[in-house]
Amino acid sequence: MPRELTGRHVLLITLAAFGIIIGVNVFMAVKAVGTFPGLEVKNSYVASQDFDRERAAQQALDWTVTPDFDGHELTLAIRDAQGNPAPVETLQVIVGRPTHVREDQSPKFAYADGLFRAPLTLAPGLWNIHLTAIAPDGTVFRQRIDHYHGNRVN
Repeated sequence: MPRELTGRHVLLITLAAFGIIIGVNVFMAVKAVGTFPGLEVKNSYVASQDFDRERAAQQALDWTVTPDFDGHELTLAIRDAQGNPAPVETLQVIVGRPTHVREDQSPKFAYADGLFRAPLTLAPGLWNIHLTAIAPDGTVFRQRIDHYHGNRVN
Protein backbone atom coordinates (compact mmCIF):
# COMPACT_ATOMS: atom_id res chain seq x y z
CA MET A 1 0.00 0.00 0.00
CA PRO A 2 1.51 3.38 -1.02
CA ARG A 3 2.38 5.88 1.72
CA GLU A 4 0.39 9.05 1.94
CA LEU A 5 2.17 12.31 1.05
CA THR A 6 1.49 14.64 3.94
CA GLY A 7 2.25 18.30 4.49
CA ARG A 8 5.09 17.27 6.77
CA HIS A 9 6.71 15.25 3.94
CA VAL A 10 6.41 18.19 1.53
CA LEU A 11 7.99 20.49 4.13
CA LEU A 12 10.93 18.09 4.66
CA ILE A 13 11.47 17.69 0.90
CA THR A 14 11.41 21.47 0.41
CA LEU A 15 13.80 22.10 3.32
CA ALA A 16 16.19 19.41 2.05
CA ALA A 17 16.19 20.85 -1.49
CA PHE A 18 16.85 24.40 -0.30
CA GLY A 19 19.46 23.12 2.16
CA ILE A 20 21.39 21.48 -0.67
CA ILE A 21 21.15 24.62 -2.83
CA ILE A 22 22.31 26.90 0.00
CA GLY A 23 25.10 24.47 0.96
CA VAL A 24 26.44 24.35 -2.61
CA ASN A 25 26.27 28.17 -2.90
CA VAL A 26 28.18 28.64 0.38
CA PHE A 27 30.80 26.08 -0.71
CA MET A 28 31.28 27.80 -4.10
CA ALA A 29 31.52 31.26 -2.49
CA VAL A 30 34.15 30.07 -0.01
CA LYS A 31 36.18 28.47 -2.83
CA ALA A 32 35.91 31.62 -4.99
CA VAL A 33 37.08 33.93 -2.20
CA GLY A 34 39.82 31.51 -1.14
CA THR A 35 41.41 31.23 -4.61
CA PHE A 36 41.19 34.87 -5.77
CA PRO A 37 43.90 37.16 -4.37
CA GLY A 38 41.48 40.07 -4.50
CA LEU A 39 43.10 43.46 -4.43
CA GLU A 40 44.75 44.71 -7.61
CA VAL A 41 45.49 48.23 -6.33
CA LYS A 42 44.93 49.74 -2.90
CA ASN A 43 43.18 52.85 -4.20
CA SER A 44 41.78 52.69 -7.72
CA TYR A 45 41.10 56.43 -7.88
CA VAL A 46 44.71 57.32 -7.11
CA ALA A 47 45.94 54.69 -9.60
CA SER A 48 43.70 56.12 -12.32
CA GLN A 49 45.22 59.60 -11.94
CA ASP A 50 48.60 58.44 -13.28
CA PHE A 51 47.36 55.82 -15.74
CA ASP A 52 47.23 57.94 -18.93
CA ARG A 53 50.59 59.59 -18.25
CA GLU A 54 52.29 56.27 -17.52
CA ARG A 55 50.71 54.62 -20.56
CA ALA A 56 51.90 57.43 -22.87
CA ALA A 57 55.45 57.17 -21.46
CA GLN A 58 55.44 53.40 -21.93
CA GLN A 59 54.14 53.69 -25.50
CA ALA A 60 56.87 56.25 -26.27
CA LEU A 61 59.47 53.59 -25.42
CA ASP A 62 58.01 51.44 -28.24
CA TRP A 63 59.38 48.23 -26.74
CA THR A 64 58.19 44.77 -27.70
CA VAL A 65 58.59 41.62 -25.63
CA THR A 66 58.82 38.17 -27.16
CA PRO A 67 58.82 35.26 -24.70
CA ASP A 68 60.03 31.75 -25.45
CA PHE A 69 59.82 28.74 -23.14
CA ASP A 70 61.44 25.43 -24.06
CA GLY A 71 60.22 23.53 -20.99
CA HIS A 72 63.30 24.35 -18.91
CA GLU A 73 64.20 27.97 -19.57
CA LEU A 74 62.19 31.15 -20.09
CA THR A 75 63.76 33.54 -22.57
CA LEU A 76 62.60 37.14 -23.01
CA ALA A 77 63.65 39.23 -25.99
CA ILE A 78 62.92 42.89 -25.20
CA ARG A 79 63.43 45.02 -28.32
CA ASP A 80 63.18 48.72 -29.12
CA ALA A 81 61.50 50.24 -32.20
CA GLN A 82 64.54 49.48 -34.39
CA GLY A 83 64.66 45.83 -33.29
CA ASN A 84 67.73 46.28 -31.12
CA PRO A 85 67.90 45.02 -27.53
CA ALA A 86 66.08 47.56 -25.34
CA PRO A 87 68.19 49.31 -22.68
CA VAL A 88 66.61 47.69 -19.63
CA GLU A 89 67.99 48.89 -16.29
CA THR A 90 66.05 46.50 -14.08
CA LEU A 91 63.70 43.62 -14.83
CA GLN A 92 61.17 41.98 -12.54
CA VAL A 93 59.02 39.09 -13.73
CA ILE A 94 56.30 37.09 -12.00
CA VAL A 95 55.03 33.96 -13.73
CA GLY A 96 51.76 32.68 -12.33
CA ARG A 97 48.36 31.25 -12.99
CA PRO A 98 45.59 33.67 -13.97
CA THR A 99 43.24 32.41 -11.24
CA HIS A 100 45.38 32.16 -8.09
CA VAL A 101 48.77 33.07 -6.63
CA ARG A 102 49.76 29.69 -5.11
CA GLU A 103 52.07 28.78 -8.01
CA ASP A 104 53.56 32.27 -8.60
CA GLN A 105 57.27 32.25 -9.35
CA SER A 106 59.80 35.09 -9.65
CA PRO A 107 62.55 33.71 -11.90
CA LYS A 108 66.02 35.26 -11.68
CA PHE A 109 67.10 36.41 -15.13
CA ALA A 110 70.60 36.63 -16.52
CA TYR A 111 71.27 38.91 -19.50
CA ALA A 112 73.43 37.63 -22.35
CA ASP A 113 73.52 38.20 -26.11
CA GLY A 114 70.53 40.55 -26.04
CA LEU A 115 68.26 38.06 -24.23
CA PHE A 116 67.08 37.63 -20.67
CA ARG A 117 67.21 33.97 -19.61
CA ALA A 118 66.01 32.21 -16.46
CA PRO A 119 65.58 28.57 -15.51
CA LEU A 120 61.90 27.80 -14.94
CA THR A 121 59.65 24.81 -14.33
CA LEU A 122 55.99 25.10 -15.31
CA ALA A 123 53.19 22.57 -15.06
CA PRO A 124 51.03 22.27 -18.17
CA GLY A 125 48.29 24.85 -18.58
CA LEU A 126 47.68 28.58 -18.82
CA TRP A 127 50.20 30.99 -17.28
CA ASN A 128 50.58 34.76 -17.17
CA ILE A 129 53.95 36.47 -17.41
CA HIS A 130 53.82 39.80 -15.54
CA LEU A 131 56.82 41.86 -16.62
CA THR A 132 58.03 45.16 -15.17
CA ALA A 133 61.12 46.73 -16.75
CA ILE A 134 62.70 50.09 -15.99
CA ALA A 135 64.26 52.19 -18.77
CA PRO A 136 67.44 54.23 -18.12
CA ASP A 137 65.33 57.42 -17.81
CA GLY A 138 63.15 55.78 -15.11
CA THR A 139 60.17 55.04 -17.36
CA VAL A 140 58.31 51.95 -16.17
CA PHE A 141 57.37 49.40 -18.82
CA ARG A 142 54.70 46.90 -17.76
CA GLN A 143 53.22 44.07 -19.74
CA ARG A 144 51.18 40.95 -19.08
CA ILE A 145 51.76 38.14 -21.54
CA ASP A 146 49.46 35.13 -21.72
CA HIS A 147 51.44 31.91 -22.07
CA TYR A 148 50.20 28.36 -22.59
CA HIS A 149 52.53 25.48 -21.70
CA GLY A 150 51.75 21.88 -22.58
CA ASN A 151 49.64 20.06 -25.11
CA ARG A 152 46.39 21.52 -26.32
CA VAL A 153 43.54 19.29 -27.36
CA ASN A 154 42.04 20.50 -30.64
